[in-house]
Amino acid sequence: MSRVIATDDVGQERAKLRRTIAEALRRLATKPKFDGEGEDLAALIVFSLRRLEQGVDQTATAWEKRNYYLKADRFRREWEWVNDTAYQLESALLLGQHERMPLILVTLFSKFSDITITRYTRSEALWEGCYQRLVKGQQ
Repeated sequence: MSRVIATDDVGQERAKLRRTIAEALRRLATKPKFDGEGEDLAALIVFSLRRLEQGVDQTATAWEKRNYYLKADRFRREWEWVNDTAYQLESALLLGQHERMPLILVTLFSKFSDITITRYTRSEALWEGCYQRLVKGQQ
């Protein structure tokens, strides 16, 4: 049995971010067309993916400090799609290539299919203005 390394805060944040992305995806899927709110939701997903990546790196680094190199490598490989997807989504948003959005978002649905959403728990205030922050290069 291996030792347990306390990464609770990072794991809890990862769960919250996954829920946020799942809700944003669900809202985007129900929109008839990609509008300003859709841009904000997509930008929220970009920000959440970036924070997910930071948490993955933080967790893997903690495991490496304890000489769990294989576990850290396996964990990084499991989450390596995050950076690429965030980049694709961000570039499509910033270049105004809205026709690319459905293809990118479809790849995300499979990653978050394990999250069941019976009701929305994230408020609109969370994603309002996210697109403008993304354009300005803020987080």
